[in-house]
Amino acid sequence: MDKPPAMFIADSLGLDFLNSVATPVDTPVDWLDDGNGLIDWLAQAKLVPMDELNALKARATPGELDKVADQARALREWFRGFVRNHAGRTLTATALKELDPLNSLLERDDGFSRIEPGYDDGGALSLHRKRRWRSPEALLLPVGEAMAKFVCEEDFADVKACEGHNCTMLFADHTRRRARRWCVMAACGNRAKQAAHRSRLKRKH
Repeated sequence: MDKPPAMFIADSLGLDFLNSVATPVDTPVDWLDDGNGLIDWLAQAKLVPMDELNALKARATPGELDKVADQARALREWFRGFVRNHAGRTLTATALKELDPLNSLLERDDGFSRIEPGYDDGGALSLHRKRRWRSPEALLLPVGEAMAKFVCEEDFADVKACEGHNCTMLFADHTRRRARRWCVMAACGNRAKQAAHRSRLKRKH
């Protein structure tokens, strides 16, 4: 089955990772259902350079990427529990002991910095963070980094679940009045409006 493009609506990549399984219309879609799905999602999330993804795909033994996708799904569901547990209120330092699985993943990173042409900021040279992609398991590292950034930089008081019927999407509400209710207004927001309209019509008859 052809999957629709992955959805990046959370205003935070760490939460977008949780939304890599969702029910955008009526049928649940898991974008990480196998190794190829994981590669596609990482490409859409721009978390791994395309040439590295292609090289890892070419080197991987049969089933190796599927195993990493299994690990990614397990990581996702562990993180979903953590986020749901703490959503709606500011995170405190006491949450640190729950984050061991994430810290264990981050410790496996083979990262380094490198001076490259400074095309981004107008300077002649700039420092870029790189990593060695030694094995398919390294694909989990940028995901772990996105999750860690979310945990450390986002106010968990702004984390909300979409109010749409059957919708499982989470997002960080960065609107001025913290009034966001839907993952995507055009999808869940409109469906809720239509449902409210129908129930008003029913009450009139």
